[in-house]
Amino acid sequence: MGAQRSISFTLNGVMVTATIEPHHNLIDLLQAQFGLTGAREACGQGLCGCCTVLVDGRAVSGCLYLASFVDGADVATIEGFDVPNQLSAEQEAFIETGAFQCGYCTSGFIIMSTQLLDEHPEPSDDQIKHYLTGNLCRCAAYPEIIEAVKLAARKRKTRAATWATA
Repeated sequence: MGAQRSISFTLNGVMVTATIEPHHNLIDLLQAQFGLTGAREACGQGLCGCCTVLVDGRAVSGCLYLASFVDGADVATIEGFDVPNQLSAEQEAFIETGAFQCGYCTSGFIIMSTQLLDEHPEPSDDQIKHYLTGNLCRCAAYPEIIEAVKLAARKRKTRAATWATA
C-alpha cells in the first residue's frame, strides 16, 4: 500500500471526505467509497465515455482521472441528476427517443449532452457529433442519441419559457 491521503470535495451537491491511495482513479473512488455505479469503467483508456463525470463543470474520463485531483473540486455524476419525481430534459429525451439499448453507455452520453447543451443551447448536428465523439455505443443507437440531444434542447427551451412565465 502507498501513502494514503484524505481528500474533501463536493459530490452531487454534498461535501464529502474520502481516504485514497495515490493510484486510485475517480471511478474506483466513486464506486468503492460512495457506491455510485452510474459511471462505469469499460475500456480503461478514456476512449469509450462510459466513465464520464463532471469535475468543476467539465467532463472528464473517470477511469483516467486520478482521485487526488478532485480534492476541493465539485464532482457531479449521473446519480446527481436524481431529483424525486422529476427527470432532467436529457433523461426524458433519451427515454422518449429510445436512445439506448443495453444502457451501459447512457450515463456518459447524458453527462456529455448536458455539458453540450449548457454551452450550446441549440446545437447543430455537427456540434452534437463533435461533443459525443468520445462516447461509444456498442449497440449503435447513434441516430436516436442525436435525436435525443435535439429533443433535450427543445425541452430545455420549453422549460425555461415556462419558468419565466410562472
